[in-house]
Amino acid sequence: MKNYIASHEISEMHPSEIANILRGMDDSEFSKAIKLVPKELVGDVALALPDRYFDDVVENLSVNELSQAISELESDDQLEFMQELEDVDENVASEVFERLDEDDKKEITQLQKYNEDEAGACMQLELFTAHTDEIVQDVIKHFAHLRKANELENIQNLFVVDNHNKLLYSVGLDDLLTFDFSKSIEENIKESDENFEPIKAYDREDIKEVVDLFKQYDLSVIPVINKRGVLLGRITSDDIYDIINEHATEQMYNLAGVDDDAEEDEDVFKAGRKRAYWLSINLVTAIAASLVIGMFESTINSMVALAVLMPIVASMGGNAGTQTLTVVVRQLALGEISQGDAFRSIKKEIAIALMNGLLFAILIGIIAWIWFSMPLLGVVIGLSMIINLFMAGFFGAIIPLGLKWFNIDPAIGSTVILTTVTDVVGFFSFLGLAKIILL
Repeated sequence: MKNYIASHEISEMHPSEIANILRGMDDSEFSKAIKLVPKELVGDVALALPDRYFDDVVENLSVNELSQAISELESDDQLEFMQELEDVDENVASEVFERLDEDDKKEITQLQKYNEDEAGACMQLELFTAHTDEIVQDVIKHFAHLRKANELENIQNLFVVDNHNKLLYSVGLDDLLTFDFSKSIEENIKESDENFEPIKAYDREDIKEVVDLFKQYDLSVIPVINKRGVLLGRITSDDIYDIINEHATEQMYNLAGVDDDAEEDEDVFKAGRKRAYWLSINLVTAIAASLVIGMFESTINSMVALAVLMPIVASMGGNAGTQTLTVVVRQLALGEISQGDAFRSIKKEIAIALMNGLLFAILIGIIAWIWFSMPLLGVVIGLSMIINLFMAGFFGAIIPLGLKWFNIDPAIGSTVILTTVTDVVGFFSFLGLAKIILL
């Protein structure tokens, strides 16, 4: 850390680079290194580190240092820092909040009134605004002043408002530089062929809908207004990337039957309890599959080859179903499947399942025939393979689509349900056909 700081000016340092260095340290090294980080960057570095490091940051910094770190952050990051701090120690968080200046307190309080899934909770309150009658040259001078004073960062657009702060236009900085500097903003907008009507979000809007707007219109920033049209803040693309990554991580964890919040926590028992919940459900489903096997105990006892081949059918069905499930869940998350074309997705997955079912039915049928010198055994496992892969494709698509229909996250519980279906169908079809055809 000393070498990095000595070889870089503060303006050349990046929080993510410092965070990468800190991640490679043990506890004693971390304690010394975090105190060397420039105070202007401590807040950004703490937020760039994985959540489990935040406790260490709080332990090694004083209340004054923490309040200074927050004051250097943008409003949305200030809120995130305070929320993390409250999770670690509410008393320290209260002390830190009291030492912030009134403007920072007001902004944090304003953002705290929103739920975490609302657009208002993700917005920055720092804005570059102007009125329609302002001269472009004056606006640019004002922006230069604010930028030099570090009052504005990561600015892409000028938001034009009326005297009641209602949003009228959104002008990119590149467009602003092409305006006639001697004329007002309104005159330039009227003379321009460009459309400056803003694509906007409402403060109480679901953040997932805002993410969709960024994807649909390839936005770098979006203004946030209230129901009266008053400009409140902005959401930038870097915040949207974080939200997309968080949602993708949450889905991966849900598919595996684990809780993303618990996994980021250092508490082993908390994470263990969350995992145990889904494991207990999986135990019940595994018992259900075992009961199906128990129904054909006499069939298995009369032919050992069935016990040898039985896991192959269930395993192939499980893997095929997981492939379908993963594709459908991801397409739903990306908005590539709507209610209108859900049937198209189901048909596609069934077609793929049948195609692979026929292919592997022939392959495993030949293998079983040669292995046990029983042609009919090859027919049995081949037919069972087709049935199970068909059901895997069908339920791999229908389960997440059904959960989505009921406004439930498609990733939650899908894997457990699908595994139950493929195991039960696989064992029942294979052993049932064996009983009918071979015995």
